[in-house]
Amino acid sequence: MLAPERRLALRDWARETGGTIFEDDYDAELCYDREPVGALQGLAPDAVIYCGSATKALAAGVRMGWLLCPPGWIEEIVEEKVAEDRGTPVLEQLTLATLLATGRYDRHLRRVWGRYRTRRDTLAQVLGEVAPHVTLTGIAAGIQAVANLPVGVDEREVVALAAERDVGLYGMSTYRSDHKTKPPALALGYGQLSESAIVLGINRIADLLTPQ
Repeated sequence: MLAPERRLALRDWARETGGTIFEDDYDAELCYDREPVGALQGLAPDAVIYCGSATKALAAGVRMGWLLCPPGWIEEIVEEKVAEDRGTPVLEQLTLATLLATGRYDRHLRRVWGRYRTRRDTLAQVLGEVAPHVTLTGIAAGIQAVANLPVGVDEREVVALAAERDVGLYGMSTYRSDHKTKPPALALGYGQLSESAIVLGINRIADLLTPQ
């Protein structure tokens, strides 16, 4: 997430160069410890293509999102979407529109917000108890966290040994352009896990997260 001065600098860059910014605001509705940061699109609607999705709020299987873009982009984007996937099913669109119009979508968000926050807090608590050397970042919003491992812990070894214990983990090296494993870290998703599953999984691999 960009600091305010960086957001303004990015806006100024787009206006000075004629560039276009693509803003993927996929977890704006799931903020736990702070108010949501306003979209960059509000600062530069003429230069930002704003993207949102129902994937995390409803379900990945809904396969539905939205774009808010400058008028000059609309025709080209519509043509590209039609060529790419031949359109989004009408029933799903009407269902989401009804949820939005009736306020049910907002009520649903309040329910899942509490559920995800409880799971996040459970993850932080159990890690603090059994693996205090691990620090969590990226937990202010969304349904995943980054577990920063202590120096001396091998990221790939942790992932491999955890798999042998039926615990699925993802190393942060998978998401880095250079695939470097240092600093060692894990991407921990908690959106689809119960609190008991989180506690069980972390306890099962606690010894792997501690420097030997």
